[in-house]
Amino acid sequence: MSSPTTWQKLGPDTYELGESPFWQPQEQMLYWVDIAGKKILRSNIYMGTVQAWDMPSEPGCIAPAATGGLVIALRHGVFRAREWAGALELITCLPYDTATVRANDGKCDALGRFWVGTIDEPKAARAAELFSIDCRAGAAQVQRQAGDALTANGLAWSPQGTTLYWADTPSHVVHAWDFDASANALSRHRTHLQFAAKPAGWTFADRSYPGRPDGAAVDVRGNYWVSMFEGRQVCCFAPDGRLLQALETPAQCPTMPCFGGEDLKTLYLTTARHGRSAAELALFPDSGAVFFTRVETPGLPVNCFVD
Repeated sequence: MSSPTTWQKLGPDTYELGESPFWQPQEQMLYWVDIAGKKILRSNIYMGTVQAWDMPSEPGCIAPAATGGLVIALRHGVFRAREWAGALELITCLPYDTATVRANDGKCDALGRFWVGTIDEPKAARAAELFSIDCRAGAAQVQRQAGDALTANGLAWSPQGTTLYWADTPSHVVHAWDFDASANALSRHRTHLQFAAKPAGWTFADRSYPGRPDGAAVDVRGNYWVSMFEGRQVCCFAPDGRLLQALETPAQCPTMPCFGGEDLKTLYLTTARHGRSAAELALFPDSGAVFFTRVETPGLPVNCFVD
């Protein structure tokens, strides 16, 4: 059972499926996406303002670019925007069927490659994969890094960048690999965390189900913070897999944490309301909002896309 935590709500609004939050240190702003709402959002937390930018298809994930603007993985391609609300420049199209697969969780590694995981929406085939996109030498170099999954989530690296984590949400598993950044290669695959399956006939009133791993972030000690979708909690695991802390959340379906603020000790959390029952939303009316709380250990700064 998770422990009660004091969360504050970032602004009055809720969103359908919040994901991919990151803290932009130069702008001192929080960015995130609403996948189902087909929007990219950013907030000046000090002014209390939120800006929304409509997308032509679902944005699975975003990352800041080193020279300004964003890199954006939409359902139908990976794009570069040089400025907020600017033109979308196609970088590459990933090799999947956009009728049944779309971009989902992703972020950049320490060398500036953009990693994008995908989701097999019908859950009929293990078609979800993980790709790295390297634009440092000009044209995009796309490399398939992992696959055989249903929903790519939980992407994160250890502080030294030598371990990569990747979750398959419906399988209730978090994988780990050794990562050689210079060679852009994964090796020594292992299961890092395995959670119990969702009980048959489960309803949100059943607190015995811990949820399944969604988006994640890593702190400076190498602890892995993961949102447990339908589990009403964010869990913090030590590098050896021990559960250190479980923070109860004000929404049944937390989706992804990130660290922000000047000291990177503010934990921001996106949540979902898309597809949730009326009974659940009546109990958790702020589902879909962005929340934040203070933590003791700072997180790692966001990695930027290099092109």
